[in-house]
Amino acid sequence: MPLISENGDPNKLKGKYAAMLVCWLLGNGCLFSWNSMLKIEDYYATLFPRYHPSRVLSLVYQPFALGVLAILTYKEAKINTRRRNLFGYTLFFISSLLVLVLDLATSGKGGIGTYIGICFISGAFGVADAHVQGGMVGDLSYMLPEFIQSFLAGLAASGALTSGLRLITKAAFENSRDGLRKGAIPYHATCTLYDIPIQRQSWNPLKLANKRAFLAIYKILFFAISTFFELLCVLLYAFVFPKLPIVKYYRSKAASEGSKTVSADLAAGGIYAEPVQEAEEDPKRLERLSTKELLFKNMDYALDMFLIYALTLSIFPGFLSEDTGSHRWGGWYVLVLLAMYDAWDLIGRYIPLVKCMKLESRKGLTIAILSRFLLVPAFYFTVKYGDQGCMIMLTSFLGLTNGYLTVCVLTSAPKGYKGPEQNALGNILVLFLLGGIFAGVTLDWLWLIGKGW
Repeated sequence: MPLISENGDPNKLKGKYAAMLVCWLLGNGCLFSWNSMLKIEDYYATLFPRYHPSRVLSLVYQPFALGVLAILTYKEAKINTRRRNLFGYTLFFISSLLVLVLDLATSGKGGIGTYIGICFISGAFGVADAHVQGGMVGDLSYMLPEFIQSFLAGLAASGALTSGLRLITKAAFENSRDGLRKGAIPYHATCTLYDIPIQRQSWNPLKLANKRAFLAIYKILFFAISTFFELLCVLLYAFVFPKLPIVKYYRSKAASEGSKTVSADLAAGGIYAEPVQEAEEDPKRLERLSTKELLFKNMDYALDMFLIYALTLSIFPGFLSEDTGSHRWGGWYVLVLLAMYDAWDLIGRYIPLVKCMKLESRKGLTIAILSRFLLVPAFYFTVKYGDQGCMIMLTSFLGLTNGYLTVCVLTSAPKGYKGPEQNALGNILVLFLLGGIFAGVTLDWLWLIGKGW
């Protein structure tokens, strides 16, 4: 089957909205497993109260994600995108399944061995993220901006969905007769974590056993859903996405411009690209900027992505989980903060769909991103002198700006480039995004200075 003519109008091709839905689901699957792990960190804090799991798991995750993505970005032009993304989603599926296996094998108990296993799985999530997030953003960068926006919205939706599920399981657990404050050992661990005065109570092995059983149940619930969802993403990317007409159009167009990364996806869609003959008539047609040249031309966008996530991850989730003090809301307070961040991050990613509200000025984006650093003193003084309402407002604003600015940068940067260049630029920007996340989770430890450090 010949390549689709690039003179065709992509807006007339079928499958645009189906592709947007699949992109949303694939974005959701990219972080669903990791967000599931983040949202049960109060469970991990109970099992491992001395190991700072909300900070350590993120710190383990990021070097794997950043290191692997750096290699993939360097070799991007020669990598089979289909194989890369399928490997990433499959690894997400296997890692989510391993969380369930580990929990069942250890009967939901803590200990250093279990903690090391959880850290190992966290690293596997990082490797999978490097394959999928960079691969998908690069792949979608030469298609419609709406596809990237849907994928990014799916990333945020994974956080919002897991937050909602976590609140439901938290409510069910609090309403059970062996609630969070009734088990002897977990109760003391939780009190230590949130600086809640420890009250004397009788130790009841039956209540403790029931409580641990419930903890195991909601952990299994999270990762059973996550495992199923990752398998769904494997099937969607393998058998549905490459066969959509509009996706085949853009991949064929990228192939005609010299892209070698799309051939396997085109074959999966029933298109077998032939050698491009136009190169003999017009050698410049297949010329492309190198990765280094693209980086220098888009250094401001790359730094924007780095700074967005360096700030966000220096506050979320570690600071919000461990450094907001004790309040009358108890264990609910942290979950509400995390849920508000996730909800507003999702809302922020839909705002750029309104053209008059989308910020595309390169200088304007940089100014807005630098201005976000005022949130650091704002959070610091709110913890010391503010109340819950101010903290919720700041957390919501942090999420809103994170989602909004991410979409603005990633949909604006690829404009004006050829397909292979857009793919490479998408990988570069995600590399800086993950670099910002790594810097953020490292800087997050600075909040502990003066607290026994």
